[in-house]
Amino acid sequence: MLHAALLTGAILAQMAAGEVARAPLSDVLPPVIPWSGRSRELAVPASHAWVTPSEASNFRFSPSYDDTVAWLKKLDAAAPELQMVSIGRSAEGRDIWMVIASKERAFTPEGLRRSRKPTVLAQGGIHSGEIDGKDAGLMLLRDMTLGTRHRALLDRANFLFVPILSVDAHERASQYGRINQRGPEVTGWRTNARNLNLNRDYAKLDTEEVRSVVAAINRWSPDLYIDLHVTDGSDYQYDITYGWNTTTGRSPAIVQWMNSTLAPSLARDLAATGHIPGPLVFPIGSGDDPADGLNLGNSDPRLSHGWGDARQLPAMLVENHSLKPYNQRVLGTYVLLATTLDTAGRSAESLRRAIDEDRRRRIDPMPLEWEPASSGQPVRTLEFAGVESRLVLSPVSGAVRREWLGKPVTFTTNIYEETVVKLSASRPKAYWIPAAWHEVADRLRMHGIVLEQISAPREVEVEMYRLVDPKLATTQFEGHVRIESLNVKSEGRKERFPTGSWRVPMDQPLGTLAGLLLEPMSADSLLQWGFFHSILQRTEYAEAYVLEPLAEKMLSADPKLAAEFQKKLAADEAFRASSEARLRWFYSRTPFWDDRWLLYPVGRER
Repeated sequence: MLHAALLTGAILAQMAAGEVARAPLSDVLPPVIPWSGRSRELAVPASHAWVTPSEASNFRFSPSYDDTVAWLKKLDAAAPELQMVSIGRSAEGRDIWMVIASKERAFTPEGLRRSRKPTVLAQGGIHSGEIDGKDAGLMLLRDMTLGTRHRALLDRANFLFVPILSVDAHERASQYGRINQRGPEVTGWRTNARNLNLNRDYAKLDTEEVRSVVAAINRWSPDLYIDLHVTDGSDYQYDITYGWNTTTGRSPAIVQWMNSTLAPSLARDLAATGHIPGPLVFPIGSGDDPADGLNLGNSDPRLSHGWGDARQLPAMLVENHSLKPYNQRVLGTYVLLATTLDTAGRSAESLRRAIDEDRRRRIDPMPLEWEPASSGQPVRTLEFAGVESRLVLSPVSGAVRREWLGKPVTFTTNIYEETVVKLSASRPKAYWIPAAWHEVADRLRMHGIVLEQISAPREVEVEMYRLVDPKLATTQFEGHVRIESLNVKSEGRKERFPTGSWRVPMDQPLGTLAGLLLEPMSADSLLQWGFFHSILQRTEYAEAYVLEPLAEKMLSADPKLAAEFQKKLAADEAFRASSEARLRWFYSRTPFWDDRWLLYPVGRER
């Protein structure tokens, strides 16, 4: 039978022997809330000719990379509306596959644009232990082509589906991948083969996987982007949660469309099929209790949906609830994908109008960071579908821990939204990147940002930043040592940019994204990610035997300087106690001082 051929022999043997099980977790995870949603009717029986590997195992297992690709290739061969393409290769050499679903068989970016239908791109397995999206997408591709249930979806929309983004991590598979998740019984890993988290890579673009999906988005131009996850953390009744940045972010028209058009459709269809949809759940502070209140903010572009918001691409983050059974989570994802395709197709005109409005927008000033209103008051309340819990003293850790009791309970909780811009930067006419910093230009091009490279040296009046007392973090994060503490001051300069330097015009659709990558105080600037760390090092020095007599001459020749020196001695105890600091103070006031130390080399054309 087809499904048996597509389950690996090792797993079949383990299933037969009863060896594959995560039974020990059933004793430590919170109680399951019974579920019997109508969406169970979406699953076909194991005898069905096109049963997916996950359905064939009654949702105990999710197929391996090879089994997934084999099943999709069989479906591709049988369904004329589908074509598989590789959008890149992983560090270990695996293809990252994308399936194109088009009624007109428009299997090129130009063909999809000619269809005039909106295109939705969904990806599963960016964290490959969280693989619900893959199995839901396989079922939906079958039902919208060879089946009868959802063939009408392709009348109104095109679908691009990446079943597994983190393909190498997907194959680091075992029973021990997700300790806090109910199924599948064998899962992949959270980080890729280089131990990098793909959903922290959308700004810096270190990984082959995220570079591949960004290149695919640039090439195929989807109208809506969905990133499918499974959450960690608290227990609650919602089995599927989803969200996006707020209207105070960088794509207000898009967010308004998603709030007013997409969100009601999702809530309606998910509830109608027996699911409990809810908002993304991020309890305030460091706690785990939603009753304390929920945070609602704007994500930075290191994350998929924050990156989408920065480049005016409608982007949705989906977080299924890890404590719900696997079949419940997969079927909820199926409903969400089908409804999103239907809604995008029916509301294509208003969706594209919102996208066009935001892409014409030239945000000035550009928000870099938000904070809640100064009063600290919640913006609204929410009737939260929670789960009863209690606090108990742990005999193991000695700490107080929360115990979830499996009993549904509804309570009112506060929503705290970051609505006030805490930090911003004016929008320059252009940024200038010196030729030496080609890695930075390369990353901008990967994003699809337009750069103009000069063929002869050019002098430009620019504003530049001087870093003030930067401090590096003491540990690495995602393969980089970030700048933990930073301030800047602005300087006007006439700067000579050599041949090969790049001008980044800000009057372009991706100008705001460029600003977030090049403004040093942005949380995801390439400076913060370590691309300019060499400017932190002072490389020219002077010995005391030179500086001591030079400082004496400077003091005798310049009474104003002498008065300034005495004032600093009186006011600054640390300066007064450090001979090195004193000599450096004089050194910095000579022409021998390195004028480019701590000077951020990217210029802002005014």
